[in-house]
Amino acid sequence: MNPHVQATMAANHGLITRRQALAAGLDLDTICRYVRCGDWTVVRRGVYAERAYVESITLPTDRQRLRDRAACAAITVPFVRSHDTAALELELGILLPRKPQTHVTRHPVVGTHNKWGVKHHLAPYLDGQVVRANGFEVLGPARTAVDIAREHGRPYGVVAVDSARRMGASVSELHEVLEHMQHWPNRRQAQSAIELSDAGSESVGETLTRDVLEELGLAGVETQFEITDGVRTARFDLRVGRHIFEFDGRSKYVPAAEGGLALRSVDDILAEEKTRQAWAHGFHLGMSRVEWADLFGRNRNYLKDRLSREYLTTCRAFGTDISDLERFRVRRSKAA
Repeated sequence: MNPHVQATMAANHGLITRRQALAAGLDLDTICRYVRCGDWTVVRRGVYAERAYVESITLPTDRQRLRDRAACAAITVPFVRSHDTAALELELGILLPRKPQTHVTRHPVVGTHNKWGVKHHLAPYLDGQVVRANGFEVLGPARTAVDIAREHGRPYGVVAVDSARRMGASVSELHEVLEHMQHWPNRRQAQSAIELSDAGSESVGETLTRDVLEELGLAGVETQFEITDGVRTARFDLRVGRHIFEFDGRSKYVPAAEGGLALRSVDDILAEEKTRQAWAHGFHLGMSRVEWADLFGRNRNYLKDRLSREYLTTCRAFGTDISDLERFRVRRSKAA
C-alpha cells in the first residue's frame, strides 16, 4: 500500500477520509477497488479503514468509538467531542444507549439538531472544560458526566457520574458544572445523578447493581466494604446490613493476553471465589452474586426477586446490625 496512505491511517487511529486518500496519491478508481476487493471497509460514507483492523475491534464501546471517529472526521465546522463520544475518548466507564449516536458540542450558538447520525449540541462551554484525549479536543469528565445525565437520565447518568468521580472529579466540580446550566433541559436529571452517585463504585456493573438495590428500597448501601482477620483481607462490592452483593464482570475471567483481567486459570479464580465466600460466611455475612446478563430485560425482574429473597434470608438468620464487625473493618478514604 502507498506509504503516504499508511502514514495517514497511522496518524488518524486507523482511519482515512476520501479527501486524505486523494491527497496521499490515490485516485477514485483505486479507492473503489480497495473497497470492492475487501481490503478496506467503509466505516462511514467517505471514511475508510483496513478490514483487518475493523474486524479486530470486538467490544461495543470500541466499535462505537471507531464510528464516532469516522463521523467526526467528516465534520467541517469547529466542534468538541461531548457526551458519550467524549466519554469513550476519555475512557470514562459508561453504559451505551440502545441506539448510540455521535455527539459533538458547538458554541456560541444554542440549540440541538441531528444530521446524518451525529447529534450537534449547540451549547456554550468554558475553555477550562476542554481537555485533549487521544489527540482530540473533548469536554472533560465532569462536564461529560453531567451532559450524559441530562441526555439519557437514569441509570446512564449515575453510571457516568460514578465513573467521573472514580477518575477524580469531585462533587463540588460536578455541581459547579451544573451551576452554569440553570435553565438547560433535563437539569434535574443531572442533579439526581450526582445525588445518587458514589465514589466507591469501581465499575459500570457495580453501579448498575447498586441501582437495582435502590429500586428494591434497600437503605444504607455501602460500597467497598472491607474486613480482615489479620491473615486474610477481602473487599466486597456492596453491603446492606449483613448481606454482601458482588458483581461478577466477565473480564475477570478473561486472560490478560486476550484483553481481560485474569492472571490465573478460570478454575483457580473460581476456587478462590468459593474460599472467599466461605470465609465471609464465617463472619455471619450472607452473599449474592450478580452477572451482567442479570441486569437487563426480564432478567432484571428475576434478579430483584432473587436478591430480595437472599437478603431477607440473611436478615432472618443474622439480623442487620454489624457493630460486632467493627474490630475487623478496614477503612480507606474515598474520593470526594
